[in-house]
Amino acid sequence: MTSIINSAVAVAGLALLTGCVEETSAPSEQPPAQGMPSVGSSTDVTSFEGARAGQAEGGLMALGYESIRSEGLTTYWFNRDTGACARITTDQGRYSDVTMVPAEDC
Repeated sequence: MTSIINSAVAVAGLALLTGCVEETSAPSEQPPAQGMPSVGSSTDVTSFEGARAGQAEGGLMALGYESIRSEGLTTYWFNRDTGACARITTDQGRYSDVTMVPAEDC
């Protein structure tokens, strides 16, 4: 009789533990690839507006952009792979205006 009770307790314990299994489905949005910035894309970097210029510059380069020319506090960044061009104005160490412009502007 004791072995029947022990078996019943073991089965009940396993049933309870089965309910504790966590769902491990994939999240709906993938995190950025290793080394890629968490904002912006190779065709649109407007989300960099407000970012610290020194830190964001590395993010732009990681996305494939290169500084093409500067006019005062405004720099034009071009991505040769996608043909995207961004006009970025810096004010007090931050990107105060980030606008995607036609490739001809770069």
